[in-house]
Amino acid sequence: MPKSDLSQKISNRLIHDIVAGSLINGQHISAQQVADRYGVSRTPVREALISLERQNILVRQENRGYFVAEDLPATLSDKLAESGTNQSDDYQILADDWLTNEIPEDVTEQFLRQRYDWTKAKVGDLLVRAAREGWAERKEGYGWRFLPVAKTPEAFDEIYRFRMAIEPAAMLEPSFELDRKVLSEQRRIQENMLELDIDSAHGESLLENGSMFHEELIKLSGNPFFHMSLQRVNRMRRLMEYRAEVNRERLIEQCSEHLEILSLLEAGDIAGASYRMRQHLSGALKRKSPLAWNWAADTSSQGDASGAS
Repeated sequence: MPKSDLSQKISNRLIHDIVAGSLINGQHISAQQVADRYGVSRTPVREALISLERQNILVRQENRGYFVAEDLPATLSDKLAESGTNQSDDYQILADDWLTNEIPEDVTEQFLRQRYDWTKAKVGDLLVRAAREGWAERKEGYGWRFLPVAKTPEAFDEIYRFRMAIEPAAMLEPSFELDRKVLSEQRRIQENMLELDIDSAHGESLLENGSMFHEELIKLSGNPFFHMSLQRVNRMRRLMEYRAEVNRERLIEQCSEHLEILSLLEAGDIAGASYRMRQHLSGALKRKSPLAWNWAADTSSQGDASGAS
């Protein structure tokens, strides 16, 4: 992929993170941190940072590096809407076909190019994104493999019941230790999300922020197996979560409950936070499970109709 293409995609991701509140006004951004976060080299990252500086989204300070501008352009949301709309649509097409078993587990880039009439660069970019989000991997030698995900409403429900078992329990581990810096950062992100214009927010960033909240808290248990397990199931449910249309009411409810859990932890009420976490996950299951079952029913109906014709 040409470096200019990759640097543009990094620029778009940084804009998404700024609009979603993961990066805030005045926050320092280092090329190495961005490279680590997105799994790329520093060269296209530097190109992206220079581009964003020219657009007045970042400012460069002598001997200190780049920072998110204090006064962001009024057109930032427009830039977000313009960035990669078609690419996101193509990504969703690929994800939908994997969810509905329209494509095999093992594929080659040539197979995908022929099936979707995509360029080599587009196929490579979409597969890299799928790998980053945990549902594809490059096979040794040749080809790609799509990994197991929550393709059924039963699996989706089971994942939430599993989370209801491990996340509250992790807070009650003897090794659980509060980290005020982590709590403060998560509070900042959740409060910023409440101020978002939901229509311009990027669904991927919203989902990442929600997953990050739960993964950062479970890390405080000091037990790495809790964290590893949650990361895995979060990746498995990600594609079905994309199907749920985000609305302002649900976002407020989710962030408000996250803030309640943070308040309990900040007050040292670990047992109360554990109980509230279970309530939060139980409520999320009740809200989201019907969406998963409705999607499954719609998919089944489409499949029956296709078979009948």
